[in-house]
Amino acid sequence: MSRDITPLMQQYQQIKSRHANAILMFRMGDFYEMFYEDAEVASRELGLTLTSRNNGGASEVPLAGVPVKAVTEYLRRLVQKGYRVAICEQVEDPRQAKGIVRREVVETVTPGAAFSDDLLEGERHNYLCAVRAAGSTLGVAAVDVSTGAFRMIVADLQDAPSLIARLAPREILLARGDSAVAGAEMALPLDGVLLTEREPWEFDTHIGREELSRQFGVHSIEGFGLDSAHDAAVATAGAVIRYLRELQPGGVPHLMRPTVEVTGDAMPLDEMTRRNLELVESMRGGGDARAGTLVGVLDRTSTPMGARLLREWLLAPLLSVERIEQRLDAVAAFVANPISRLEITGLLDGMRDIERLAGKTAAARVNPRELRHLGESLSRLGTLGQAAGRLGREGLLADLLDTWDSCDDVAIDIVAHLVERPPAALGDDDAFKEGVDPALDELRVLRDGGKDAIAGIQASERERTGISSLKVGYNRVFGYFIEVTNANRHLIPPDYQRRQTLTGGERYVTPALKEYEERVLGATERIEQRERELFDQLRQRVSSAIARLQAAAARVATLDVLASFAQVAETESYVRPFVDTGFDLEIIGGRHPVVERMMPRDRFIPNDVRLAPDARMIILTGPNMAGKSTVLRQVGLIVLMAQAGSFVPATRARIGVVDRLFTRVGASDNLVRGQSTFMVEMAETSAILHLASASSLVLLDEIGRGTSTYDGVSIAWAVSEHLHDKAGCKTIFATHYHELTQLADELPAVRNFNVAVRESGEDVVFLHRLQPGGADRSYGIEVGRLAGLPAPVIDRARAVLRLLEGEQLVAGLSADTVRPMAEAQLGLFADVHPALERLRSIDTNEMTPLEALKTLDELARMAHRGDVA
Repeated sequence: MSRDITPLMQQYQQIKSRHANAILMFRMGDFYEMFYEDAEVASRELGLTLTSRNNGGASEVPLAGVPVKAVTEYLRRLVQKGYRVAICEQVEDPRQAKGIVRREVVETVTPGAAFSDDLLEGERHNYLCAVRAAGSTLGVAAVDVSTGAFRMIVADLQDAPSLIARLAPREILLARGDSAVAGAEMALPLDGVLLTEREPWEFDTHIGREELSRQFGVHSIEGFGLDSAHDAAVATAGAVIRYLRELQPGGVPHLMRPTVEVTGDAMPLDEMTRRNLELVESMRGGGDARAGTLVGVLDRTSTPMGARLLREWLLAPLLSVERIEQRLDAVAAFVANPISRLEITGLLDGMRDIERLAGKTAAARVNPRELRHLGESLSRLGTLGQAAGRLGREGLLADLLDTWDSCDDVAIDIVAHLVERPPAALGDDDAFKEGVDPALDELRVLRDGGKDAIAGIQASERERTGISSLKVGYNRVFGYFIEVTNANRHLIPPDYQRRQTLTGGERYVTPALKEYEERVLGATERIEQRERELFDQLRQRVSSAIARLQAAAARVATLDVLASFAQVAETESYVRPFVDTGFDLEIIGGRHPVVERMMPRDRFIPNDVRLAPDARMIILTGPNMAGKSTVLRQVGLIVLMAQAGSFVPATRARIGVVDRLFTRVGASDNLVRGQSTFMVEMAETSAILHLASASSLVLLDEIGRGTSTYDGVSIAWAVSEHLHDKAGCKTIFATHYHELTQLADELPAVRNFNVAVRESGEDVVFLHRLQPGGADRSYGIEVGRLAGLPAPVIDRARAVLRLLEGEQLVAGLSADTVRPMAEAQLGLFADVHPALERLRSIDTNEMTPLEALKTLDELARMAHRGDVA
């Protein structure tokens, strides 16, 4: 290191070398300063003025800074842009420092490791994930630092995209060179996700066991339900704990004991299914991302932790009938007891985020105002538990009530110590109540009662000395003093010390007055110091109950979700589905939960859908705008809602639990990976064909429309046969390829349905009602007319359609013999058939009846031979 570098910059460079991959915010008095490349990045990203600082001699280094009081906003902007930011604080009093003030990094903030509300979304977890592949197995450890939630997951590698999409992490840790995981994550939309590479040895299973044992103070991790089958998840858990220890030097004491999830606990939902069903994000974009989504309809929760749990339930539908029934039983109890439900929602309304506030408290990130909010929210738990008890003990309610903890002792401790409206920062105003601490009360008397105290001292000294004109005063130069006129100088006591001579008298001090002066002048500073001591003691007492608080937050969240499901069920007329392990799917009077909310209730047309082993595939035809896609989506949403534990929009529903739900609806491309719309369609269809089992539900819309008619029909036909014969799954296939209706004649479990329309002249009325049978028209031209295509275009389209319909022959397709469609269907630009040429040459006005019969016979023979000119 060069001798020309100033001591301050030497200190900076030493600290920066340990945090090279982060922007270092270096505390200097009332500012956080950034130097060198960090300053240039901050200047560019935050719009800060880039200046310079002398670094010894003629050397200058780039400099940019932000005020300490405004750092939160600048930190939020940097982290949201994907940067890591290391916060370097002064860890000793500058007034007592000898030489350079000692500084240390107290926290590194990343998108996946944040506590500030400005960096978090209340309705979703902020997961940091570590991912590792071991053969065909995927191990995932997911931690939400803000709540302490810790999940360890073992899944099939092929499910990596759907699993990571469900967790929606803000940051992912990967072992450098892990090509298997890299290949899996590249299939994901990772916009806004920070990828962090770590050394491969950090993902070692043995190290993972040691880290878990150390974090939770246990000799063996078998008590967590972990064995050799979970090695991949154990390895990732070790990696994520090591990483968090680097980011949070103070540790993460609030990390919960991990919950272990394996394949088969929840239904994997791939990204295309989440997108097509618009579960949590709308495909239409706009300001409100939840508008037009399932979560937007079902989320009537009152607390942030309830909103997060609701999202988790919807993205991880259950596969266990027993667990589904436990949720449904509890929802039914809420529906049956509206008075108790309203009491519970009233108590939940306004309750703060107990889960995150508890996490902040344990991690020493909480302020007095937030801790008071935690105490006030905890104080409602006793009454909330009593209200829940009046619902009965159905399903999940039994477990909630058996384990209910009102945390009264913690709530009382907080509320009894902190004032009703504490400041956001210690020192801004009084945080503790009067009477909590005698020393603190005395300091406040000194600070606030100066005039009364001085009057008391003055009266006491007058009585002691007998000098009735004695005065006690104060000025900034000499501090507190006792003023005595010259005429009374002979009465002053021996302990009076001369401080200032006046024209008509003298000013004195006494040891007692000096002591008072020191106490008064330092009272404000000592008040802040004492409140910090008291606050840290209170915070530590609350932190010792962190496990209880986290468990209480989980119970509150569950009550909140159940109440939300019940409220929606009542207001939207949902019914309890019958769920079993059978194959059948029967929905009577089914409705789309989102679409019906966007239109008057009496305008939405309910529909019935039945799928059974002998009728497991529906070929759904009908015109554009008739609602085929809506029917597909509403079936998928009803099944998903039922398996999440919600009532469903129907008159009656029987749901045979499905292991996977696949949807392929609408068109999209992936220009980043160089994939066309049709390529994406084929890739998604391929994934369905490889993963679908007999217990799956497949919902397809317009497969094959992205290529030529011949190719498209062929692909759609083959896909349908595979799903029918090989997968044997429940399938609804919406299509404009009317040729597919012939599958009902070839495959025993195929049934044709169409969406009805009514024609009136040139007008078409869409009835949005399912009915048996196939459709033979798509009414695309009529839809074009409704969309405003020019009249000449519509007229020409109708003329071309009549020409095509006049020349098209019906193809006979079967699984064994498929006639080439080029022989059965004449394209617009095909060679002209001789029969057509012969017809054009005939003048029917000059033909006799016998000649007409002969000509008709000739034409029939020509058509039968299929001769082509």
